[in-house]
Amino acid sequence: MTRPDNQHDKLTRDNLLDLQDHQLVRIESVQDDQRQVWVLTARGHQEAKQLLEPKGIRVSVLRKEKYHPVTGALLGGSYDDHAAAVTSTAAELHRAGIGHRLSWQTEVAHRLGNGFVQRADLVMRAPDSGVPVLLMEVDRRSEDAHDLVHKLRRYWQWGRLLAPDADKRTVDLARSRPDAIEHIDHEKRLWRRVYPPTGREGLVPVAFVFADTTEAKVSNTVAVLEEAGRHYWAPRRYDTYHRGITARDYGQAVPVLVTTLEQLQEHGADAAVWRRLGREGEQTLTAALDNPDGHVLYRRQAARADAAEKQRRDAEREARRPVCTRCGAKYTDERWEETSMRRRRWEAGDLSVCAACHADDVAREQASAEAAAQPEPDLDDGPEPGGLRGMFRRRA
Repeated sequence: MTRPDNQHDKLTRDNLLDLQDHQLVRIESVQDDQRQVWVLTARGHQEAKQLLEPKGIRVSVLRKEKYHPVTGALLGGSYDDHAAAVTSTAAELHRAGIGHRLSWQTEVAHRLGNGFVQRADLVMRAPDSGVPVLLMEVDRRSEDAHDLVHKLRRYWQWGRLLAPDADKRTVDLARSRPDAIEHIDHEKRLWRRVYPPTGREGLVPVAFVFADTTEAKVSNTVAVLEEAGRHYWAPRRYDTYHRGITARDYGQAVPVLVTTLEQLQEHGADAAVWRRLGREGEQTLTAALDNPDGHVLYRRQAARADAAEKQRRDAEREARRPVCTRCGAKYTDERWEETSMRRRRWEAGDLSVCAACHADDVAREQASAEAAAQPEPDLDDGPEPGGLRGMFRRRA
C-alpha cells in the first residue's frame, strides 16, 4: 500500500518477517502471481489498537483464522483476492495524494434498526483532499447487481436512523409517519455521531469499485444500480411555489460513485475516472461528489425568482394605482391608503382627487370658514353723521 509500484520491496518484506517472528502478523494466503496477503494476528491487532487509538485512529476488525473442519486447512475463501483488491484501491487513492496511510479502515460495521450489520469494505477519511468521508464497496463481480442495490438501500436506511440520544419530541416526530425523518436535521441522526459532516448535501457518499471484470459486466451492473436504486441516489424537486427552478434537492439522497480498479491503476485516482449515478461522463472525485445543481443553485434561482415576483407585483400595483380626476396625477401611497382604508375614508375628502388637489380643497374650505367667522360692525355704537342728533346740534 505504501509503495504500490514496487513489487519487490525487500525492506517491507524484511519488516513483515520480523513482525512474523514476534507473532504480530501472519500470511493469509499466496496469490497466483506469488504475491502474499498479510494480516494482523490477534496479538498484533491488540498492539496496533494501543498504538493508534490515542491518536484517534480506529483499527479495522481482526481477520480471524478459519480452518476446514475435516482437512484442517486454513480457509481463505474469496477473501484473498477481494482483500487484495481492497488494498489496491486504497493504495491507488493514497498514491494520488488522496488521504494518508492512516486514512483507511476496512470492514466497518453499520448496524441497522433490525439488527442487520452492513459492513463497508473500505472507509476513507481524507478531509484535506475534500473528502471527509467515503464508504467504498469493492466488487469483483462475485455479487449479483441486485445485491449491490440492496447494499445501497441499507446504507440509505442507516443514514435515516436517529441518534441514540435524540430527544423525545424528535423520536415521536420520526414515528409519526414514514417520511417524517426527512424533516429532521442531519445533526440529530446517527450517521453524524459516527462520521464528520460531508460538506455537501445528502447522506454519506458510497463508491462502488469494480475489479477483475469486463467492461460489459460493469456497464450492466451500473445500469441496474442506476435504475433499481433510483429511489436511494436520485435527487428530488424542491417543494417550492417558485417557477422555473431547475435545481435539485439532494438532502435525502446517497451520492453514489462508480469506477474500476483498472481505471484507477491506469489513470490515477485523481483523474476523471469517477462517474456519479444520474450523470453522463466521468469526473474527478471531488467534482463527482459536488452538487452544482443543488442547494447553491437553488438559492440563486430562488433569489432571482423572488426578485422577479416582486417586480411583477410592483408593476401590477402600479397599474392599479388611482389617478386624480382633476389634475391627472397618480396618487401617492399615503393618499391611496387614505382613500382605500375604511377607517380613514371619512377624513379623506373627495376620494377622486389626489393629495395635492385634496390639500387645495382643504385650504379653500379653511379660507371660507375663516371669512365666515369674521364679526360684522355694530350699528348702535355711535350716531350717524347725518342723523337727527347731528341736525339738532347744528341748529343750536
